[in-house]
Amino acid sequence: MTGEGTGGANEVSPAGDTGTSARRTAAGAARTGPAARAGSRPEVGARAGAGVGVGAGDEVGVGVGAGDEVGARAGAAAEAGPGTAAESGPGAAAETGATAEAAAGTGQVGTERAEVVRTRALLDRPGLSAGEREILRVLGRAEDLGSVGSRIVVSLGAAIIEGGLRPGDDLNSVDLARRFHSSRTPVREALAVLEREGLVEIAARKRPRVRRLGIAEVREIYELRAELYGLVSRRIVRHCADGPLDALRTAQADLESAAADGDLERYFWLVVGFRNTEARLAANETVRGVLDSVGIRTLQLRHLSLSLPGRVETSVGDHRRLLKAYVDREADLAAALTRSIVRRGLAALEGSGWNGFSD
Repeated sequence: MTGEGTGGANEVSPAGDTGTSARRTAAGAARTGPAARAGSRPEVGARAGAGVGVGAGDEVGVGVGAGDEVGARAGAAAEAGPGTAAESGPGAAAETGATAEAAAGTGQVGTERAEVVRTRALLDRPGLSAGEREILRVLGRAEDLGSVGSRIVVSLGAAIIEGGLRPGDDLNSVDLARRFHSSRTPVREALAVLEREGLVEIAARKRPRVRRLGIAEVREIYELRAELYGLVSRRIVRHCADGPLDALRTAQADLESAAADGDLERYFWLVVGFRNTEARLAANETVRGVLDSVGIRTLQLRHLSLSLPGRVETSVGDHRRLLKAYVDREADLAAALTRSIVRRGLAALEGSGWNGFSD
């Protein structure tokens, strides 16, 4: 969206330095992942300051300290339980075993089916924009979308990541309460959620506003995304069976179609979907949570990068080669390609003259 920490005390080690924390989070990015939503919710979170050290191979070291939040999504595990055994009696043991074996082949033991069904139902809701769908997916707000607080979170979050609200824009709680026909309490709670996601900044005795990103922080985020997607690609090659790769084949076909039609908006959100599918297939929920968190902070910039001349053509070719590396089981090549895709996006931004959002 090398390492990036997410709080003053949190650090992330560069790739290759197993267990060595190195890079400080950019000031103000105090969250590694969405807030932990435990209890009856299907997400599981670990409330702690954490350093995510990306080391050799598939290893990710998570150091737990004090202060921040790491969202570790467990999909719908709380709802589905381990595997599908709850639906089976003793006579269905063979079927349950086969199901578990198939799930293990994709690295999605037990939770995959329930998560895919739940996510698909969420994303198929009529009347939602692409940004609203992405906010709902990242925050896991499908179950309580009818509440006024969730409506505020989704509406403001989508406006931020789609560019309707620009970095530095004021968020007046009185005006928002009037707009959503609510008291100020749900507005304050919604803004606090968006602050935890790094989309809003709330300073003492100042009006909340859309958070700005400086060029130094953007570079750190892209560096972190490049290394984590390298890990994702290695895990897909090593642990994902051939069948689940069909989801990426379909995604690539859609990318090719959107690129041929010159439909930038559709192409952009299909790229976001391709990346989300990769993170799901890699079956490492801690990494997925971190990618979700830093990814939504930079969606405006990722859109800007793809909108530059020649970028869509380059991007579709890069994803085509990446898919081939997955199919051919070339772990090193896949990791190198995916890191190159992320770094190419940053280079395009820097080449465009963009140097951060400033006051």
